[in-house]
Amino acid sequence: MSSAHDHDIPQVHHHRDVRGGGARAAVFGVSDGLVTNVSLVLGMAGANPGGAIVRLAGIAGLVAGSFSMAAGEYLSMTAQRELMERELEVERRSLRRSPEGEAAELRGMYVRRGIDPTVATDMVNEVMQDPDLALETHAREELGISVQNLGSPWQAAAASFVTFAIGAFIPLAPWLFTSGTAAIILSVVLGGLAALVVGVVLSRYTERPALASALRQLAVTAVAAAVTFGVGKAIGAGAGVS
Repeated sequence: MSSAHDHDIPQVHHHRDVRGGGARAAVFGVSDGLVTNVSLVLGMAGANPGGAIVRLAGIAGLVAGSFSMAAGEYLSMTAQRELMERELEVERRSLRRSPEGEAAELRGMYVRRGIDPTVATDMVNEVMQDPDLALETHAREELGISVQNLGSPWQAAAASFVTFAIGAFIPLAPWLFTSGTAAIILSVVLGGLAALVVGVVLSRYTERPALASALRQLAVTAVAAAVTFGVGKAIGAGAGVS
């Protein structure tokens, strides 16, 4: 049974640090790598050009996709970081040129949130005593960003490269040892299992229902693979590939 004193006990909450960009890039990387290469490998296999061609296409997809994902993450994160740095510099100049105006702006934000005006004034006066704290507070309250956590383009690029390659390798692996129907079946089975695992891992990260997340990932992967396999088979038949 709880007592009145229980409300005074500090509650410990664990939050994952998702601001650096690496975690997000890793999640998308492995998912994209799996869906992309299972579709590419099965699409090529549907045309039945021979195991060596499917293997070459899968390797090319893995390498090209990994570099493409890494480059995209690096460029997008760099642009985002540069934009945030520009906004921080604007805020930094405003704090130097018009500290009273910035203090009044922050005070007004607190009051509109329901904080007593006297308390808000005391809070703002305390914050404005430290230039670094003032910038951090204004950036968080006005821009929704943290001065200390602008994201790392290199971290995002590296995470995306590695995880895309891992996801892309799974449906390709059977073609390194066998070919034909056996390789197709193994690619489908491994791709399906990997999709379920990716969905479960993603659910643990987002704290969403594991079954729903796993089935969603499986459904997306299966649809992409089925469509590309059908297209490959149709094209192969039309071109007289056997």
